[in-house]
Amino acid sequence: MSEEAKPLAEPDVAAALPISRALTPVSVRLNETVVKRGFWRKVRRVAPHVPFAEDVVALWFCMRDPATPNRTKGILLAALAWFVLPGSMVRWMPALGFADDAAVIGIAIAVAEKSLRPEHREAARAVLQRIAGG
Repeated sequence: MSEEAKPLAEPDVAAALPISRALTPVSVRLNETVVKRGFWRKVRRVAPHVPFAEDVVALWFCMRDPATPNRTKGILLAALAWFVLPGSMVRWMPALGFADDAAVIGIAIAVAEKSLRPEHREAARAVLQRIAGG
């Protein structure tokens, strides 16, 4: 089998998202400020254009849930701050669009798997429906 035809290895989630950096008190406060100031504005603007909008909003509800462990909340804040901030890695390449955001949100979903509950997804769907005017 040629090198090109070999299947890709599973990504190392822990290496992709340096958890130790996401959980320092300074990083958590910074990410919290970024999310607080820009999350809903960004969601309203891009929700019709990104297929993972429900995931993003569900992660926000998960992050706000008192039952979610603090470690998970810190990681979700980092992922949501990445989503909010303009000029992520590939924005200058229109063909890739929100690919970097989708990757970070995918990693956050994997990390929050035990904390992300059906009611978070239901709340996300309801909010997105209101945003869409339906």
